[in-house]
Amino acid sequence: MQLQVTNSPFNENQAELLNQLLPTLTPSQQVWLSGYLSALSVQGNQGSSVQAVSAAPAVVVESATAASQQASREVTVLFGSQTGNCQRLAVSLSRKLEEQGFKVTVSAMNSFKPNGLKKTENLLLLVSTHGEGEPPDNARAFHEFLYSKRAPQLPGLRFSVLALGDTSYEFFCQTGKDFDQKLEELGAQRLSPRVDCDLDYDEPVAEWFGQVISSLNGAQNVSGIADAAVQAAESAESLESGFSRNHPFHAEVLENLNLNGRGSDRETRHLELSLAGSNITFEPGDSLGVYPENHPQLVEEIIAAMGWDANERVPLNKKGEEGTLQEALLRHYEITVLTKPLLEQAATLNSAPALKDLLASGREQELKEYIQGRDLLDLMQDYGPWNAPASIFVTILRKLPARLYSIASSYNANPDEVHFTVRAVRYESHGRERYGVCSVHCAERVQPGATLPVYIQNNPNFKLPADSSVPVIMIGPGTGVAPFRSFLEEREEQGAEGPSWLFYGDRHFVTDFLYQTDWQRMLKDGVLSRLDVAFSRDTEEKVYVQHRILEQSKELYRWLQEGAHIYVCGDEKHMAHDVHSALLTVIQEEGGLSAEAAAAYLETLQQEQRYQRDVY
Repeated sequence: MQLQVTNSPFNENQAELLNQLLPTLTPSQQVWLSGYLSALSVQGNQGSSVQAVSAAPAVVVESATAASQQASREVTVLFGSQTGNCQRLAVSLSRKLEEQGFKVTVSAMNSFKPNGLKKTENLLLLVSTHGEGEPPDNARAFHEFLYSKRAPQLPGLRFSVLALGDTSYEFFCQTGKDFDQKLEELGAQRLSPRVDCDLDYDEPVAEWFGQVISSLNGAQNVSGIADAAVQAAESAESLESGFSRNHPFHAEVLENLNLNGRGSDRETRHLELSLAGSNITFEPGDSLGVYPENHPQLVEEIIAAMGWDANERVPLNKKGEEGTLQEALLRHYEITVLTKPLLEQAATLNSAPALKDLLASGREQELKEYIQGRDLLDLMQDYGPWNAPASIFVTILRKLPARLYSIASSYNANPDEVHFTVRAVRYESHGRERYGVCSVHCAERVQPGATLPVYIQNNPNFKLPADSSVPVIMIGPGTGVAPFRSFLEEREEQGAEGPSWLFYGDRHFVTDFLYQTDWQRMLKDGVLSRLDVAFSRDTEEKVYVQHRILEQSKELYRWLQEGAHIYVCGDEKHMAHDVHSALLTVIQEEGGLSAEAAAAYLETLQQEQRYQRDVY
C-alpha cells in the first residue's frame, strides 16, 4: 500500500521516504516503531529532546511495547486428530508461525487445560470429524467442556478453525463447525473464517495457513507468507524417503492370499508389498495409504452412457496435466460416490429442471436417500440431458482418494516389506452390482508382480508403549485384527517380557479365523499370552468380542490395575461403541465405581494414552 501525499500531512519527499521504508519493515519492527513514535509524542509534550528519544527510548515505554508485542504474538495451536492428519498439520503450522516470530504452544486437545482459555489471546483449532459427526477421541473432552455450563465467556479470545472431513458423509466437518459456532457464542472473535476441507485438502489448508498468518501479522500483502504456507502444507506429510501422499511409491506385489476358508461368504485378502529401494520405514500402528483403480466395467459404462470418446484428451488434475478420458476415470477421479457438492456442480451442466428440483430447499431427506448407494453412472442415467463435454465434466469430479489400511506387519520382522489386510466389498444396490473400489481392485485385479501406489501415514495416536514390559490388551474383530499382527511381530522382535492378550471375533471358526496359524504359533512361543475368540454364527445366540470382555471382567480389570494399555481397532459405528460400553461396565463393577467415576477412569486412560483406538 502506497502513501498518497494528497491524503497525508507529509510533503512529497517525506512520503517517498516512508513509502521506501514501510514495505521493508518486519511485523516486529512495525510494532517497535509504533511504540517509539508513541514515546516520542509523550516525551515531546514533556519537553524532552528528539535526540534523546531517538538515541534511547524511555525504558518504561520500551518495556510496555515489548510486553504488548509478546502478548499479541503468543499463539496456542490445538489439534483433535484420530489418524494423525491434524496433528501433522498443527506441527507444520506451528513451525511457520515460529519462523514469523510467534511464541507457539502446540497441544492435543485432551492435554490442554480448558480453564486456560481465559488466558489465551490467539487460538487456532485443527480438528477432524470422526464417524457420524463426532469429535475424534482426543477432542471429546474439550468439545464437552465448551458445550457445558462451565465454559467461560471469552471476549478477549481471537480464534480460527481448520476442519478436516469427507463430503461423502452427511455431517461433513461437523466437529469443526461445532467449535467455530460455540467459540463465537462465547464471545470470541474470528482471526479468519473457518475452512472446511475435503479429502484432497492441500490447497484449502494452504489458504487457511496464509489467512491465519496474515491476520496475526496484520499484514496487507501476504503472498510470501502464503507461499510459505503452501510449502508447509505440502511438507506436512513428507517422509525421509521422499515418498508421501502426493508422491506415492509404486510397490511391487509379492503375495496376494485369500485368508478365508472354502465355503466362507467373505473374501479377505492378505497382501505383501515390496518396499525395496524406497527407504520407506514405518512403526506398528501406522497405516498404509493405497491409491486404487476404479472398476474398468464402470468406467466403460459411464463413457458409453454419455456417448464420449474414451481416447479424448481431458485434464487429469488441477496442475494442467492431461491424459485420455479412460485413464482419467480409471485412476484419477472418484466415480463411485455421490455428494451434495458434486450434484450442485452437476446441476450447472444440466439443462433439465429435475436435478435442480432435487437440490431445492425442503427436499434434504429425499436428496440424502438418492445419494446413498448410488454412483456417477446413476446420476448420468437418472438426470439429463447434459450440456458439457467430457473435458468439462471431469473437472467437477473429486480426486480419487487413497484408502487407508492398518499395517499388518512389523518392519523389523519383515525388512523392506509391508503387509495389509483388506476385505472385498460387494453388494447390490438400486438394481446393480456395486464394488468397493480398492478392496475389489486388490481382490480381482492385483496379482504378484503388479504394483500399487502407496505411502505411509504415521498414526501417533495408536502406538505400542515405549516400555515393552507393559501389558497390552488388543481388541480387534475381523480385519480390525490386522495392526495387532504388527504389534505382536514387533514385540517378538523386541523380546518383550510384558504379557499380551488378544480378543478376536468373526463369523465362523472354520472359515473366518483370520491369521489363525500366526496366533497359534505366537501362543506356543509365548509371544501372545492369552487369546479369547468369539465366532458369532457358530452358536445359537450370537456372541461378540464385547461379550468375551464381560466374561473376563475380573482378570481384565486386574490387568488394567497393573498398568495395561488397551487397543481397539475395527468398526466404529457398532463394535467400538459396544466395546467401550463393555469396558465401562468392567471398570464400574470390578472397581466398585459409579457410572460417572467409571467414565472418568476410562477418560484418564485415554489422556494417558493407555486407551487407544483405530476405528473407522
